[in-house]
Amino acid sequence: MEILIVGGNGGIGLAMVQQAAARFPHARLHATYRKQKPSWSHPHVIWYRVDVTQDANVKALSEQIEHVDWLVNCVGMLHTKEKGPEKNLSSLDADFFQQTIMVNTLPGLLLAKYFTPKLKRSAAPKFAAISAKVGSISDNQLGGWYSYRASKAALNMFLKTMSIEWHRMVKHGTVLSLHPGTTDTALSAPFQANVPEGKLFTPESVAKDLLRLIENATPQDSGAFWAYDGALLAW
Repeated sequence: MEILIVGGNGGIGLAMVQQAAARFPHARLHATYRKQKPSWSHPHVIWYRVDVTQDANVKALSEQIEHVDWLVNCVGMLHTKEKGPEKNLSSLDADFFQQTIMVNTLPGLLLAKYFTPKLKRSAAPKFAAISAKVGSISDNQLGGWYSYRASKAALNMFLKTMSIEWHRMVKHGTVLSLHPGTTDTALSAPFQANVPEGKLFTPESVAKDLLRLIENATPQDSGAFWAYDGALLAW
């Protein structure tokens, strides 16, 4: 089995690479990073420096990897050093909104475009992306976080639409949108004060949960939006 984990230098992404290496000792793992290559290494892991927001970069990556069975996209952003998620309309900033869409939504489109032909050749192809429950429109009761919510809702719509095409063209494939829960990473660090007790998860536990979901998913589950515990989430 060959697994590609995109965003393998992030909090959840690196944990996914590490847990996949432990869970599937005979698999070959491909993992990407944008700028800083992780110091962690493993004999079955091949690292690639890629900016997956750039079409040419994703195309070049697809040309370097001959075969893929699973593709897991872990790339995402909630805030930058300069700006955090918006609390109100007056905080909206066009550049920040576009950057959030560029990071949270666009890579999924590009990865699907260039890797579907390779995944199609697998006996049991799986394409999964880390989304977020706050991307659920029907679950939104608090408002705020405009850019992040919109980018994840757009990602969810893309994955659902992709699953319909796969149902016709890649009948043996599975497309999943996954909510990891609040994970103790740099992404969530400024917002952990209000997390209920027992609901802040380690990257390692989240990676184990998500890999188990991906492993057990079947083509009948394609197009699902799942939480880390397997609960089906509303769009």
